[in-house]
Amino acid sequence: MAQMQITMEQIKEILQLHKDGVPIREIARRVGVSRNSVRKYLQRIGPSTAGIDDSKALADAAYGAESQQQTQVRPHELAVHFAYAQRELTRTGVTRQLLWQQYIEQHPNGYSYSQYCYHLQQYLQHADTVMHLSYTPGDMIMLDFAGKKLQYVDKSSGELIDCEVFVSILPFSGLIYCTAVHTQRSHDFMTCINRMLLYYGGAPVTLLCDNLKTAVIRPDRYEPTFTDLCYQLSEHYHTTFSATRPYSPRDKGLVEGAVKIVYTSIFAPLRDETFTSLEALNKAIGKELEALNHKPYKGTQYSRRHYFEQHEQALLKELPTEPFSRKKVVQHKVQRNYHVQLSEMRHYFSVPYTYVGQYVRVMYDDKVVEIYHNFQRIAVHKRGLLHHTVYHTLLEHMPPKHAHMLQVKGWTKDDLLARALAIGPEVQQTAALLFTNNFFVEQNYKSCQGLLMLEKTYGKERLIAACTRALRGSRVSYGMVKNILQRGLDKQSTQGELFTTPEHDNIRGAAHYQ
Repeated sequence: MAQMQITMEQIKEILQLHKDGVPIREIARRVGVSRNSVRKYLQRIGPSTAGIDDSKALADAAYGAESQQQTQVRPHELAVHFAYAQRELTRTGVTRQLLWQQYIEQHPNGYSYSQYCYHLQQYLQHADTVMHLSYTPGDMIMLDFAGKKLQYVDKSSGELIDCEVFVSILPFSGLIYCTAVHTQRSHDFMTCINRMLLYYGGAPVTLLCDNLKTAVIRPDRYEPTFTDLCYQLSEHYHTTFSATRPYSPRDKGLVEGAVKIVYTSIFAPLRDETFTSLEALNKAIGKELEALNHKPYKGTQYSRRHYFEQHEQALLKELPTEPFSRKKVVQHKVQRNYHVQLSEMRHYFSVPYTYVGQYVRVMYDDKVVEIYHNFQRIAVHKRGLLHHTVYHTLLEHMPPKHAHMLQVKGWTKDDLLARALAIGPEVQQTAALLFTNNFFVEQNYKSCQGLLMLEKTYGKERLIAACTRALRGSRVSYGMVKNILQRGLDKQSTQGELFTTPEHDNIRGAAHYQ
């Protein structure tokens, strides 16, 4: 191995002691170097430079010969080879001995194996430097799934069920969250995010995750493509997902460290316990997690929980009133009647008429239907009362001539239903069904208006009776109610019609079958 240089401080001590007349043997003993080293550096510096105070000039005089040697051909060739060797060492089966053999074949006058390993180690240390990162309170949550799993026993079968362990950390305070789920799939990933944000009591600016398939469709150093689930989560919690660079675990080094802490502080204490359900396992995890977050940092009296509550909790974004629930997503073309159809429920929902012919993205669940065009929401419909209504049309979505016609004639849906209710609940129910009958919205308004006009001709009581009779059928229309009134069927008892057999000559009696 190459001889190590002595430090600049030692050189200055040697010069001072030599100036004071101390013998070389005594200088070597006091400074802690060999007598040959003392002679070598005194010879290099010489009397002309012995009195200089400039450290740079003194270093050039003391180390000049060695520095010049390091700039020769062999070190340059070695540096070029090390750039290749650094990549090759990550491959399976590649050793330093193998790389040195390749190096010496290309450069027969190169360094020996011991010198090669020494310089390679120095090169890797300088190439593997890291940058210290400072984190802003409430800015980021790092999250990941642990590589190892926890288990519980299924009581019915006795089978040992493996569970994925989700881990997250707030980098500023170091507050850790941990929970167990069955898989890393979308439903369980969504459950983890909901539980995590509820535990922290707020949402950060960014959620940083690994390139797991549940979150990232296409990994990329600069513009990764996330799954639709992540975009929905981001919108619901007003946060943003970000992904680490592919094959760069240091981008989320803190959560990698948090996983190791979870192994020590949660996995280890639970290693001998047996659980019979996922709920029981998570209850035990929660107990150990609280102990971990309240444990003081080494050398201080303050814990992760302390730093979180004092400096970070208030800076997190407020959570929505309800946890996130995943919406179904479909893409449809807006029809000429400015509606899109959800075939699953056979209902139509309006959008502004200017989007006719455009493709829109429809997101819906049990409570609401949201329609987007180019990532901008253009319509929202509630799904509270979808029993009889097929077309859901908002007045502001209609073309001006359609809306103007309805407003001038008073044919708004709410107005017509209110007028029908004033006559009777049976009339209102009939009117509500009329709004679902026809593909053309205008015709439905005309039918409802015609129904209400029947009161002037036949009176309130007969109209109520006719609507009551019509509602017993499978389908209701304006013509059906009008026909009942014209034929006077509203005055007849329906009970007799249901059970009275009409008299007829062709009716065979019991004697026919004797």
